[in-house]
Amino acid sequence: MLYGFLRVVVRGLLWLINGNAHYEHGDRLPAGNYILVGPHRTWFDPIYYALAASPKKFSFMAKIELFKNPIIRFILNHVNAFPVDRQHPGPSAIKRPVNDLKKTDLSLIMFPSGTRHSQELKGGVAVIARMAKVPIVPTVYQGPLTFKQLFSRHRVTVSFGDPIQVAPKGKLDEPAMAKIENDLQTAFAKLDKEIDPSFHYVDPKETAR
Repeated sequence: MLYGFLRVVVRGLLWLINGNAHYEHGDRLPAGNYILVGPHRTWFDPIYYALAASPKKFSFMAKIELFKNPIIRFILNHVNAFPVDRQHPGPSAIKRPVNDLKKTDLSLIMFPSGTRHSQELKGGVAVIARMAKVPIVPTVYQGPLTFKQLFSRHRVTVSFGDPIQVAPKGKLDEPAMAKIENDLQTAFAKLDKEIDPSFHYVDPKETAR
């Protein structure tokens, strides 16, 4: 209930702040549940991903530290976020999203790099996709990278790629993981090029130095 209400509120706020969002290739999104995976470029790209794939609803992984604040915890719990200890993930980091994907109408937004300042993909998305028997949908965000830049009303673009299927059988060993990671990186690069052939991501932390 709160998820739908907050989505309307956030969409309105972002329209007032930026008002220049464009969502491309929504026709590539599967009908059922899936894992939406993208490079983490700014703290608000998951918000744009969720809005771009609307009316689909999502669950999110959030670092456990955010749940220490009671107000933030209340909001996170009502937008289907669940805590993950990045230092010691534990079985719940896999079991919770698999259960949501299999038994609810919630898809999952996941950043396999774990942090928006890392480009290294992790294997968790492949494990969850196989166990839940859902496809992985690559997506990218291009646009302002800081909240201040959003007010410039520069174009925001979110684009979806073709779903990537994880083989239901066979070993999900290191070579298999590497192939999925390579497929995702290739999809990200292709989407970025489709949006802007000259695009090159620059970490805001680097430009601030």
